[in-house]
Amino acid sequence: MTEEKKENQKIVNLIIISDSVGDTAFNMVQAGAVQYPNVKFNYRRYPFITNREKLEKVFSEITEFENVLIAFTLIHEDEQLAVIKFAREHNMKYVDLLSGVIDNIHALTGEEPKHEIGAVHHMGQNYFDRISAMEFAVMYDDGKDPKGFLEADVVLLGVSRTSKTPLSLFLANKNLKVANLPLVPQTHIPDEIYKINPKKIIGLTNDPSVLNEIRRQRMIAYGLNPDTTYSNMDSINAELEAADKLYKKLGCYVINVAHRSIEETAALILEHLGIDDYAK
Repeated sequence: MTEEKKENQKIVNLIIISDSVGDTAFNMVQAGAVQYPNVKFNYRRYPFITNREKLEKVFSEITEFENVLIAFTLIHEDEQLAVIKFAREHNMKYVDLLSGVIDNIHALTGEEPKHEIGAVHHMGQNYFDRISAMEFAVMYDDGKDPKGFLEADVVLLGVSRTSKTPLSLFLANKNLKVANLPLVPQTHIPDEIYKINPKKIIGLTNDPSVLNEIRRQRMIAYGLNPDTTYSNMDSINAELEAADKLYKKLGCYVINVAHRSIEETAALILEHLGIDDYAK
C-alpha cells in the first residue's frame, strides 16, 4: 500500500464485548471485516463482562474513540440495553450478535430462552471451559493486562525462570483462570495486585544456585554470553529478596519451585486453594 493510500485509509475501531471469552463475537466480526481490505480495523476485545460495573469500565475506556462499531454477545437484557443506550449517546454503531437469533427462535417455538451465560458451551462444557481457561492464561501471561488479575482464579508472581507460564497453562488445563506477573527489578507492581484476595496469590521462588544455572543455560541456548547481570548471583539474590519482601507484604502463599516438577507445584497450589479435582 502506498504512503498516500495509508494516509487516506479509513480506520474503524471494533469493540467486542462478551460475557464469556468472546471468540464467537470476534469470529463473526472478523468475517465481516475481511470484506473491506481497504479499511484498517483496530480490534479491542473485552471478555468476561458479566455485570454493569465491568460494562461501565469498558464504556469509560472507549468513550474517546472515533469510528466505533460495538459488537456484543451479552445474554442479560439490561446489559444489552446499556450498550445500545451508550452507543446511541456517543454516536457509535452497534450490532447485537445474539439477541436476533434468540428472539426469532422464541417467536418460532414459543419456548423461553434460559438466559444463561455461555450456554453454547454445554455441548461439551468441560472441554470449552478448559479452552476458555487456556485462552485466559495466554491473554494475561506476563502481566500483559492488569485487568486480568482481578478476573483470575489464581495469580502467580515470580522472578524470571520460576516456571510462571508453563504453570499457568498447566493450571488452565484444570479449568482455572490464571494470570501471572514477572517480578522485574525496579518495576512498579500494578495496583490490582493489592486488591486481590491474598489466598488467590501464589508467590514463586527458587534456590539462587538453581536459578543461576537455569538462567546460564537459557543464555547459552540463545547463543549468548551466560555471564551477565541476568545470571549474576548478586543480582539473583537481590531479585529473590525483593520478591520475598513483596510476598510477606501481600501475605500470600509461597512455593519454592527448585527441584519440583510443574505437576508437584500445581498440586500444592490446588491443595492450598482447597481444590481436589477442578477439571472434572
